Amino acid sequence: MKRNALVVGLVLVALALVFSSAAVAAEKPEKPAETSKFNAPPADSITEDVVEAAGQKIAYQAIAGTITVGGSDEYDAQIDAQGKPLEGTDIKPPAEPKDAPATSRIFYVAYLRKDQKAEQRPITFLFNGGPGSATVWLHMGTFGPKRVPTPGDHHMPPAPYALVNNAYTLLDTSDIVFIDMPGAGFSRIYGKDKEDAFWGVDQDAEAFARFIARFVSKYNRWNSPKYIFGESYGTTRAAQLANILQQRKNIDLNGVIMLSQIMTYASSPDRAEPGQDLPFILDLPTYAASAWYHHRVPNQPKELKPFLTEVENFSLGDFAHALALGTALPEADKKAIAEKLHNYTGLPVALLLKADLRIDGGVFEKSLQDDEGITTGRLDTRFSGPTLDPLSRNAEYDPMSSAIGAAYVSSFNDYVRRDLKWGADQSYLLYAQFGGHRWKPRRRRMNVNVIDELATAMKENPRLKVLLNAGYYDLATPYFAAVFENRHMAIPPELVKNIDYAFYESGHMVYLQEECLKQLHETVANFIRKTSSEAK
Repeated sequence: MKRNALVVGLVLVALALVFSSAAVAAEKPEKPAETSKFNAPPADSITEDVVEAAGQKIAYQAIAGTITVGGSDEYDAQIDAQGKPLEGTDIKPPAEPKDAPATSRIFYVAYLRKDQKAEQRPITFLFNGGPGSATVWLHMGTFGPKRVPTPGDHHMPPAPYALVNNAYTLLDTSDIVFIDMPGAGFSRIYGKDKEDAFWGVDQDAEAFARFIARFVSKYNRWNSPKYIFGESYGTTRAAQLANILQQRKNIDLNGVIMLSQIMTYASSPDRAEPGQDLPFILDLPTYAASAWYHHRVPNQPKELKPFLTEVENFSLGDFAHALALGTALPEADKKAIAEKLHNYTGLPVALLLKADLRIDGGVFEKSLQDDEGITTGRLDTRFSGPTLDPLSRNAEYDPMSSAIGAAYVSSFNDYVRRDLKWGADQSYLLYAQFGGHRWKPRRRRMNVNVIDELATAMKENPRLKVLLNAGYYDLATPYFAAVFENRHMAIPPELVKNIDYAFYESGHMVYLQEECLKQLHETVANFIRKTSSEAK
């Protein structure tokens, strides 16, 4: 009897264990055990090398890694640089990572000179634009210790590509940090509503401000002279970023360096709207420079710069007045203006009259060399390529992008994995995968315009200096439009002298030719030396 009772008892215990295990198993999917477990980013990769520049051998440390920032200042204050919740915060791990607050792991490569005191050495943060572009272009073309040589104005041969010692690296003057925006390059975004948190004019600049604040803390650079260097939409970001760093992070910059500037889309040759004549006025000097380069100007002048000064005066004078009159412009005057435009651009008078004197960027690129079946470049009008469709109205591609894109992207993908030891199992996204998500405009405006942001930064920090670098052959962000933007900042006369200008016989990426890269290095290095010494 006792034995039977014992057997029954054992059976009941076994059944209880079975049901208990089943119940535990059934509960497992609801527990956040594995899914909420912190997914640590890869460790930083630190390498060392030497570059020959400025007549010396510069030993440096290269750090490739990520810093995690929150999608808001409030959440950012509750996580560390790896995205892990700090002790004492009220952050609770969600059941699924996708339900966590938005964060971004921002990829960067920092080059730090080894033989100088970090706290007294300038540091420059560089980024490309897009919006949506990774920073491969500045990284491989400007101031890193290695660069891709791109001679001439023609399509480069396919791989293998050369990667050479960069004699014009900025390491002779400043430490440098190349940053990929959230969602591009090796940077990634995570969490709930991540696109809304990072992909917009305000959101993007705020994320960069959080990154820079975290970087200077991580590497003890709070007392270093600081600079930001933006190219293209990166200049839009830089204008706003300077203001955010000052107002919300208590970081006063020594300088803002602009390359191929655009602070308002109202002057873009690609966005001309009915009734808005500013793009046609401000883009004409670039049309003239491009026609001069391709020998399309009747009675070709010998020198470019005096010719452009004449065109600039005509643009702001007779041409602006004619466009302002609109339909009230007398027909004889209209024909006279068309003749003048022909003499500056080489475009047929009939085309100019048919377009009502208003030629946008796409039409110009298609039309300038159309009689030879050639399309002119957009980012750099010195480049040309076969026209895809002879009957098209606009240029259907950019010969410059096609000419150098593969060399830059291929070289960086090889370099970052082989030399910097990063990203072996990751995809490098040249552009953020926006999908159906639209880049959000500013909260206070429908259109992109950050001129007032830079003006505010300059007024609140009267020692802030600005350097504009622009290429004459840039039809994406024309040089004269950038000058116009700076001349229309609401700043007092004594701050106007805080803006320096440098112009190059190059395009959007002024560094493509070595001579222009050398000039760019000298200009930027002198700017940093001057503005960092003034602060002492």
